[in-house]
Amino acid sequence: MTALSGARESYVPTIKASKNIEFDMVFLVIGLFLMIIGVGMFIPAIVDAAVGNPDWQVFAVCASFVTFIGGLLFLSNKSDYSELSIKQGFLITVLAWIAVPMMGALPFVFSDLNLSYTDAFFEAMSGITTTGSTVVTGLDGLPPGILLWRSLLQWFGGVGIIVMGVGIMPLLQIGGMQLFRVEAFDVSENFIPRATQLALSLSFLYMALTLICAVILWMAGMTPFEAACHAFTTLSTGGFSTSDGSVGHFDSAAIDYIISLFMVLGSLPFILQLKMLAGHPLSLIRDSQVRWFIMLLVIIIGILSLWLWGMRDFEFTLALRQTTFNVISVITGTGYASTDYTAWGMFSVIIFFFIMFIGGCAGSTSCGVKIFRVQIMVLTAKAHLKKILWPNIVSDTKYKNRTVSENVAGSVFAYLFLFIVCLFLLTIALTLTGLDFTTALSGAGTAMANVGPGVGELIGPAGNFQSLPDTAKWLLSFGMLLGRLELFAVLVLFSPQFWRY
Repeated sequence: MTALSGARESYVPTIKASKNIEFDMVFLVIGLFLMIIGVGMFIPAIVDAAVGNPDWQVFAVCASFVTFIGGLLFLSNKSDYSELSIKQGFLITVLAWIAVPMMGALPFVFSDLNLSYTDAFFEAMSGITTTGSTVVTGLDGLPPGILLWRSLLQWFGGVGIIVMGVGIMPLLQIGGMQLFRVEAFDVSENFIPRATQLALSLSFLYMALTLICAVILWMAGMTPFEAACHAFTTLSTGGFSTSDGSVGHFDSAAIDYIISLFMVLGSLPFILQLKMLAGHPLSLIRDSQVRWFIMLLVIIIGILSLWLWGMRDFEFTLALRQTTFNVISVITGTGYASTDYTAWGMFSVIIFFFIMFIGGCAGSTSCGVKIFRVQIMVLTAKAHLKKILWPNIVSDTKYKNRTVSENVAGSVFAYLFLFIVCLFLLTIALTLTGLDFTTALSGAGTAMANVGPGVGELIGPAGNFQSLPDTAKWLLSFGMLLGRLELFAVLVLFSPQFWRY
């Protein structure tokens, strides 16, 4: 998944302006993605074969087919490329995230799970976008290959979004992401000199954290298989579990806190975690985005813990444990559940509904609006308020000691406005499929924020998306794609100007 950042061996990869769309590079990268996914399918094939489950044949055939298609696209378009065009960048960003679930859904269709293609695509899109919504029930009795493939899809999606988040999206200037172009490729410190090396370093860090998480979960009481699956879906902030009861199935305080810690790590900028390992131990603490994120977690966990303790007669240790786990899970967009938090009362439901849109930090596997956009919005509003009170004052909006240009601030507010519009339109579309307003609104929200469970009995933490009509599932799949790729990357393809030569 490192090809997205390795398109050019230079200090800062560039994207050139171009009127014409050259599809060779687009197909090459999509082919590379499909080969990675195809090779990944051999892993559950081996696991199923080891336990004597006949689904290993399905995985083996699907793996061979997907690898062949990917290799065909890759080899037939292999050539020398110097730089991406803007249009190529957008097409790669979107088409790769459509092609992977299209192929990744095949094992769900042909295995004993026997899902319709609609359900299989929904499950695969939920996996690769690290959303965590599911149409599958009876997880506790499923063969290991299916459970592992669901987890691997989320793991692949997590590392892919990290690489895109520091390689492609800042260059496309999507929703204010251009703020992180310098941070991701900081040549002034000569941190990691080449884009490909950066992508590889991020991937190795991601794998190392996954391995550490798996080992610790194993030591805490999970089986090696359960630990591996949950490590894959924790670092990716995906939320697929091996049980219908999610993490609550284990009923372990140690497991709850371990997963909480690694969900937070998955939501922090991976580029800063690399810098910490490279001899800059204060990189994370000095980052304002990280400080805001941690502060927000502490405040919300504190408020809910005190409320459960004082108003709902919870023991304080239980209240702290359950709020810590579930607040982190929802705000990071992971989507695990240790209990049905919608049963805590309307106050908690309202809080969970709003925090699921926030997300984690840019440059992480987390999703949602992102903390930096909340910061820009608050800082810009503060500057405008000062201007109203003191008209002659010179007040610039500064973020990380850099003045935020009107272009960046405009991009952030345009993103927030577009997010609200898309949320409204998706909610209306879902109600037209027959869903009640609460289910439609929370479904649209959880899809676009890539959280997983919604609120209410139907799609809440204790339910799933199986009973929804097929049209609603396709709409929600589109919502997941919109949210994961920061809206603009998808919607720009619907503009006639994009396709004009």
